[in-house]
Amino acid sequence: MATNKLTDTRCKNEKAGPKPRKISDGNGMYLYISTAGAKIWRMAYSDGGKEQVKVLGPYPLLSLAEARTMRDEFKLKLVKGESIKPSQTLKTMSFKDAYTKYWNDRRQELVGKTCTNALRGIEMYLSPLDNKQMRDITRTELLDCLLVLNSEKKFSYARKVRGWVSQVFRWAQAQEYCESDPADAINPRYAFGRKPVEHFASLKMSEIPAFLDRLAFEPVLQSVLACRVLAYTWLRTKELRNMLWTHIEGDVIRFPPSVMKLKREHLVPISPQVAALLEELKIRSRGSPYVFPNDRDQKRPMSENSILYLIGRIGYAGKMTGHGWRHIASTWANEQINPDETKKFHEDWVEMQLAHTDEDKVRSTYNSAEYLSQRRRMLTAWAEHLDKIDPSRLKSGEPPQDSLAT
Repeated sequence: MATNKLTDTRCKNEKAGPKPRKISDGNGMYLYISTAGAKIWRMAYSDGGKEQVKVLGPYPLLSLAEARTMRDEFKLKLVKGESIKPSQTLKTMSFKDAYTKYWNDRRQELVGKTCTNALRGIEMYLSPLDNKQMRDITRTELLDCLLVLNSEKKFSYARKVRGWVSQVFRWAQAQEYCESDPADAINPRYAFGRKPVEHFASLKMSEIPAFLDRLAFEPVLQSVLACRVLAYTWLRTKELRNMLWTHIEGDVIRFPPSVMKLKREHLVPISPQVAALLEELKIRSRGSPYVFPNDRDQKRPMSENSILYLIGRIGYAGKMTGHGWRHIASTWANEQINPDETKKFHEDWVEMQLAHTDEDKVRSTYNSAEYLSQRRRMLTAWAEHLDKIDPSRLKSGEPPQDSLAT
């Protein structure tokens, strides 16, 4: 049987998958990779005719070379018939002493309140295990404590506590206080619930004229202009807030991966309506690098709640959000039909403009400019449609335009 099949480079580069994985190094030893990304050296062996598994320790704390040495020493014990009972080799340390030492020792390397939060979470919900020895704690005992959080619908916090205590067990493994990490055997995807997805509030298309009419009564504030740019461009609020003047290149806005949710470059065509708003915003920017600077500090973007406060002030709190424009616009685009009952705007154009992705259709090379001319036509048609149904524009005598008629 081939041995020493792995390299340190491969061990570093291997990633977690939807299921736990085992990557063999030969002679019974393998690198176990959990769904959470933890990497553990394990050893399969036979004891009295029964298949057993020994945990050697976590990688990279325990290097590939060190794991092989431990494997060979363990195999030699088997050949000699020496005792391999973990209870005779593991040291003793209580659960409370272990997590207190581990997280307090990490205060020098971690900034912020991570250590304090981890200690508080473990103390609050895992205290029934305080006096147990690390080597004696089972997966069932640990899960019973974590399920208290689950019953309180603190699903995200249950996952955090599990992650914090898993670090303690992995440290204890390396220090020979326990044989395995019981938290690693708890798959959070199946053990804990999830909060229902809360969709952003948005208006129906029939309610948009009244909203635009009310918005027109507001002074021409930055938040009002921001709300209008959101409506025309289908951007996320975060993307809008972090837009820099350097992102604007002629008739497109080029968002770098660092700004985008999916960490991919995104191009947004600029319609005539958006171009007019950008001209006004440039005058107001007072030299700030941000298109929408913070009122108090020109070196920072506008507050993330500015648009939400505006929407609440004009009477639409809980009914509409800045993000809601994305739902309204995409619904409109998907419902546009030609006389021959075919769609005017392909769903791929809509998804590309929303900077969404279909995991089943991920391309090897993502082209941020894909469908740019089609999306420009779609955004222009949408902007003209908004202007056409805006009562405030009709009152001012501005002639409505509608490229859908052409």
